[in-house]
Amino acid sequence: MYRSLTSIISFLLLVFFFILVSFFPIHEPRAGGNDNGQDCTYYRHPLLLPVDSAAYFPFSATCGGCHGKDSTNYALVNGDGVDVNMYDDWRAGIMANAAKDPFWKAKVRHEVLTNPGHSLDLQTKCTSCHAPMGHFTALFNGSDHYTLDDLKTDSLGMDGVSCGACHQIKNEKLGKIFSGNLIYDTSRVQYGPYDNPFFPPMANFVGFMPVYSTHVLDAGLCANCHTLITNTTDLNGEYTGNTFVEQASYHEWLNSDYATQNVSCQSCHLPQINEDVVISANYLFLSGRSPYGLHEMAGGNVHMLEIMKNFRDVLGIKAGEDLQNKAIKATKEMLQNKALQLSLDYYDTVEGKLHIRLFLKNLAGHKFPSGYPARRVFVSLILQDADLGDTLFFSGQMNDDFELLQENQDYEPHYDTLFFEDQVPIYELVIADVEGNVTTVLERADHALKDNRLPPVGFSSIHPAYDTTKIIGLALEDANFNFSLPAQVEGSGGDYLHYNLEIPGFTGRLTGKAMVYYQSIPPKWVKPLFSLDDSLINAFKMMYQEVKPAPVEVASVQFDTLEVDFPSVLVTDGLKEGSIQVFPNPFRHLLQWIQPDDLFISSLTILALDGEVIQKIINPQSGINLYLQPGIYYFLWDTSRGPYLEKVMSH
Repeated sequence: MYRSLTSIISFLLLVFFFILVSFFPIHEPRAGGNDNGQDCTYYRHPLLLPVDSAAYFPFSATCGGCHGKDSTNYALVNGDGVDVNMYDDWRAGIMANAAKDPFWKAKVRHEVLTNPGHSLDLQTKCTSCHAPMGHFTALFNGSDHYTLDDLKTDSLGMDGVSCGACHQIKNEKLGKIFSGNLIYDTSRVQYGPYDNPFFPPMANFVGFMPVYSTHVLDAGLCANCHTLITNTTDLNGEYTGNTFVEQASYHEWLNSDYATQNVSCQSCHLPQINEDVVISANYLFLSGRSPYGLHEMAGGNVHMLEIMKNFRDVLGIKAGEDLQNKAIKATKEMLQNKALQLSLDYYDTVEGKLHIRLFLKNLAGHKFPSGYPARRVFVSLILQDADLGDTLFFSGQMNDDFELLQENQDYEPHYDTLFFEDQVPIYELVIADVEGNVTTVLERADHALKDNRLPPVGFSSIHPAYDTTKIIGLALEDANFNFSLPAQVEGSGGDYLHYNLEIPGFTGRLTGKAMVYYQSIPPKWVKPLFSLDDSLINAFKMMYQEVKPAPVEVASVQFDTLEVDFPSVLVTDGLKEGSIQVFPNPFRHLLQWIQPDDLFISSLTILALDGEVIQKIINPQSGINLYLQPGIYYFLWDTSRGPYLEKVMSH
């Protein structure tokens, strides 16, 4: 009887204690920094009232009260006492500021100015992923559209991809629906990865119930916004009935070894530490949870993070510079440690030529680069006199605005073997409109001219997801693109680049370096955008010109010093480039050119990259119809001023 009574009293005391700490925590919940100062004062009140029942999502600052920095250094620190709180790690990043992204707003305006009749639908689609909580709330309450003007006055929408934007996604149709059609749970829950959550603080102070569900670790949670399919319009703004896969990071992941090995998006972008971390401040009796996912959510867009840091006050970003620097550092580390491996596979001279073979291997769980189609990776190669330091060869050279000096006007083709400085390997997606011309207007995207972005390891052309993740263009003709050597097994996730170079007359010691650069918003992509006069576009243009798009060096490899003795005459010695203007380049069948009035052309010889003569034409006119296999060719004109050479691509 005595033991039974003692047990009952102990139980009642325990219940009383939990009720006490639920309503009177050890220290006040902290908001940590909301966009609205009045809201911030409210959230700091020690007796918080739950979020209004008419609201389907909490503000991130509400969550930051318990999941932000703990001043006692008890909660949200790793085993070394280093702060790892999810609120601060998140709020300086791209996801937190998705609704404030000035490039995104400028690009939405670009699309609207191109097809003004689609304005409401375009804006509604674009806000579905950049301002999901505001967008969902508006449409759930009966609105037909949610525009940039609606977003401007909606503090919930301006919270970006916030806590509720991910933790309230239902475990329903994950990986089955796309393009921002998010399915949210409106029953006031927050899904998390830990069982038996301590619910009273969240239930009482916030008005949401924490619920255990492992679906928050499922890659399908990310699929809806990271697979975007657009409806194609013609140049008059009329829908053609065609669709275009603008982004397919989730499908790229499906078509990889990462999916079969259960290495999800969260595994890299919310990397786990196997340490016990107390996940809520204010409650000293809580024990740690393991593993703990860091909420850095780093991607690859260093340039935008630097713009956001430089213009934080203009953009209304409240995260301090220390947190922004941390986000930039995490993003650079993602690019430099988890994206790409570059290795020197071969380096020697053979028969008077320098032969270099590089291997680029994709380490990401999707294509690299992936996501928004402006993103690209290019390779730069520098060869120098090891003793004097003179530069003998430099491909991939940039000017002060970080434009590639040797890039083709339309786009650079995919290369397997390279002979000249003006051949720059660029891994990218190139989009064409209904007439086959390169476009950056996403609603005009009809098909791709090129997609040689490095596929992930395990990528297969017979996978069910290949229809949305195709390799397109000359990379299909490259026997070692995504194929291992010498076994020729598909799924290497890499590409071999072969350089066969001549440096006439150089004798001595040669050294060099190959560098791979990542550029998220290259100058070439924004030129059509900046040709328009609009307040949102002009605002971004000013920021872009202030914070130039310096690419991030992702990987590099240094060549050992090599003794060389090149012949004094180059095979193409005396040829001068650029004297004949060729268009279009790339061409399909009809190739034309413009020549000086006093220049007479006696013959035109078309050569393959290896020097084989394909065709010779006597007394050619200013245009010819050719039926060549897709590829790169050299056109050699014999003229009254001597021979002229031009690199031309057929597609």
